[in-house]
Amino acid sequence: MNKKPNKWLSLITIPFQMGFTIFIAHYLGTYLDEKYQKTYYQEVCTLIGVILAIYYVVKQVIFLNKNDK
Repeated sequence: MNKKPNKWLSLITIPFQMGFTIFIAHYLGTYLDEKYQKTYYQEVCTLIGVILAIYYVVKQVIFLNKNDK
């Protein structure tokens, strides 16, 4: 019997994964802003977090579509 991962369970976890990635990047940027007294780390880290979150979502959806066939 071929066990496939539950596609819906994987899709339900995507918002939490995106939120966690963006939150950690934002928190890191805030920490760096306070430590180095600059004002751009927060924006840069948050932008990188958003890009990483989107990349992981696209990668996960491609993987689910590949296994669906």
